[in-house]
Amino acid sequence: MQENRELKEKLGRIRGLMAERGLKGIYVKRQDNFGWLSCGHVSYLGPGEMGNCGLLVTEERQYAVTTNIEAPRMKEEEVLEELGFEIHAGVWHDEGFERRTVQELAGGAAGSDFTDAWGPNLAGDIQKLRFSLTGEEISRYITGGRLVSRLVEEVGMTMRAGDTELSVAGRLNDLARQSNVEPLSVFCTSDERIYKFRHAIPTEKPVRERAQIGGNYRYKGLVLCCTRYVNFVPLTEELKKQYRDNVEIDCTMIRNSRPGNTFAQALEAGKEAYERLGYGEEFHLHHQGGPIGYAPRDYRVGFSHQGVIAENQAFCWNPSITGTKSEDTVVVSSQGETFLTGPYLYPAIQVEVDGHTYVRPDILVKCF
Repeated sequence: MQENRELKEKLGRIRGLMAERGLKGIYVKRQDNFGWLSCGHVSYLGPGEMGNCGLLVTEERQYAVTTNIEAPRMKEEEVLEELGFEIHAGVWHDEGFERRTVQELAGGAAGSDFTDAWGPNLAGDIQKLRFSLTGEEISRYITGGRLVSRLVEEVGMTMRAGDTELSVAGRLNDLARQSNVEPLSVFCTSDERIYKFRHAIPTEKPVRERAQIGGNYRYKGLVLCCTRYVNFVPLTEELKKQYRDNVEIDCTMIRNSRPGNTFAQALEAGKEAYERLGYGEEFHLHHQGGPIGYAPRDYRVGFSHQGVIAENQAFCWNPSITGTKSEDTVVVSSQGETFLTGPYLYPAIQVEVDGHTYVRPDILVKCF
């Protein structure tokens, strides 16, 4: 089974970290790490940091530790036993069950991804284990990217002037749920609010001339992010140029997100593109995004992030110029990049960076 090959690779990474740190076990319970180690399964009721089931890996075996409330679904719907996790469930009000069980099953020092009370907190180390995606993960990611792109672009294509931002966000949310995609953050902002706020939540305001839509969406554990624009008035030459320049900055960052480069190198290339195109001050007005995967961003890259980009790592850079933003999800490798979100229904533009041509979504104009 593909899922088992994927799991075998991940268990190997976890056990390698155990050996490196001299531990008898590693216990993960954060939603992002559970989704990663379980190959896309779900341990939670709603978005957040922690789930309702943890996974313990020891030198020879692997376990799921949860409550009597969650155990039936973990077995029947999340098929943890079929994946090879032995389920241990305690009554919901036994507050010491989880810690006691993890320590007994590990039989020695165990690290975790959320506390240092039981042993070393390895959240940062485990996060790095997720960076290099397996073939199975990339396949799921491509499917999810197609779904997310289509639902966002379908809403853009069916929008009308006069729709409220909240009604548009509601359609994005509904289409996502109907597509088995989980909306984590859903954005729609319009007109002057696009220029005033980098993070504008939807309001009851009617859309008049322009709208920006998108957000973060999770499919089988993996998060995808994209932004699209709709215009109900003709584009000015100034806006056309600014948007194209914004896309060029984004493509420059993607082009420099090569395995072996540092995160800061890609960020510096983006900063230089801002300056070269005449938008130097805009670089300082909003973060530029960074690696993505089982979280909306593993972190927002700053110049202190000198870690090395991994083979088959996912990124979502989001450079912005006041009034525009360019944002799609991509997997980078030594062979190039694979766009997960892209123009499926939207018009496209072509942008060239360092002799490489990128096909990216254009602004959708609906003024008829």
